[in-house]
Amino acid sequence: MYIVIIRPAEYRALAEFRYQIRRFLHFSEESARQAGLEPVQHQFLLALKGLPGEMSPRVAELATRVQIRHHSAVELSNRLARQGYITRRRSRKDKREVWLALTRKGERVLRTLSLEHQAELQVTGPALVGALTKAIEQTKEQ
Repeated sequence: MYIVIIRPAEYRALAEFRYQIRRFLHFSEESARQAGLEPVQHQFLLALKGLPGEMSPRVAELATRVQIRHHSAVELSNRLARQGYITRRRSRKDKREVWLALTRKGERVLRTLSLEHQAELQVTGPALVGALTKAIEQTKEQ
C-alpha cells in the first residue's frame, strides 16, 4: 500500500488559499445583499453576462455555470424575471429551451456590483494569487 504524506506546510498553504477564497466570497455575498440580491442571483446575472461567446444564454447553460440543478435555475430565472432583472423567452425551434437576457435594471445592478468586485480584487487579489501560487508550489515540491 502506498501512502502519500502531506506535509504541514502543504496543509497551511491549502488552508491559506481556502481562507483567501472565502474572504473574497464573503465580500461578494455581502455586496450582493447590499444591492438587494441574494448571492446566487448575483452569480446568475454575472454568469449570464459573462457567458463564453460559443454558449447560448439558456437556462441549462446557466445552471452549469452557477453549479445548481436545472430546476433550481428555472426557479431562479423566474424570480429574476419577476424582479425585472432578466427576460425569459422560449426558443422558436425547441419550446423546451428558455433563452435569457439581462434587462436594463439587470445591467445596472450587475455593473455596480462588478465595479465593486474589481475594486476589491485590486486590494485582495494579490493575497489570493499568492496563496494559490504557494499551494501549487507546495504540491510540486512533493
